Formats: sequence, structure tokens, C-alpha cells
Amino acid sequence: MLLKPLLALLLAVALHPAFAKEAAPAAADPVAEARLMQLASELRCLVCQNQTIADSNAELAVDLRTEIREKIQVGMSDAEIKDFMVARYGDFVLYRPPVKAITLVLWLGPFLLLAVGGGVLVFNIRRRRQSAAEPELSQDEQSMAESLLQTDKTKETT
Repeated sequence: MLLKPLLALLLAVALHPAFAKEAAPAAADPVAEARLMQLASELRCLVCQNQTIADSNAELAVDLRTEIREKIQVGMSDAEIKDFMVARYGDFVLYRPPVKAITLVLWLGPFLLLAVGGGVLVFNIRRRRQSAAEPELSQDEQSMAESLLQTDKTKETT
């Protein structure tokens, strides 16, 4: 008897409107929505930086998707929309930035760091080999070292 009211209360709490989320706006034109998702997959989320604005749920990504949707409705081409975003946010907004003089460091930087690291490694290996290949002590140096060791041993025993 007590189980039914308790179950009803639990169900009411579980289905509380606070758990509901606002649905993404549905496009009136599925072709425009497909274009939006294609464009959004080519633009970087400026908040997340490792996601496209199609994948991100950040507020800025939602705003950018809305802005792209409005530009599509106005009749702008994909290239015009990308140019607008690049003019506003720079090449960084493109998920695959073009190779230009400004972005050349971004494209070549990892390879340059790898080359510098390899050079440092080779330098250290060669230096260690040279220090390991140094000649042994000469006869005079050997006898001098033995005499020093003997004087230390005599001091310890006294």
C-alpha cells in the first residue's frame, strides 16, 4: 500500500522539468541545416580549441552556429561565410588553417622541434663517447695515484 505512493513520488521527482534541456533549433530547411553542419565541422571552437563548433556545446559555439544559420538564410555562400569568420576571428578559427607565411611556424614548428631534439641527442651521445674513449692514466700518473692512496691508508690506520 505504501509502495504505490512512494513509487509515484519517485517517478514524479525523476521526471521533474528541471532535468529537461532546451532542444536544438530545428531547421525549416534540411539542406540548409546540412550546409550548416558541414561549415561548422570546418570551423574551430574558440573556447574548446580542440573541437569543431559542430561538436562543441560551448555558448560561443552555439552562437557561431546560429550566426552561420543566419548567414545561410541571407544567401551567403560557404566561402563568404568562411571569409567572414576568418576576418572576424583570424585563421585560427579554421580547423585546417591554410599554409601561409604567418602560419608556416604552426605547420613546421613540430618538425623543427623534433630536429633540434635529435641534434641535441646526437651531440650528447658523441660527447659521452669521446669522454669514455679518453686514454688511461700514464705510468707516472698511475704511480702518483697509488702513492696518494697509500698515504691515505696510513693516515687511517694511525
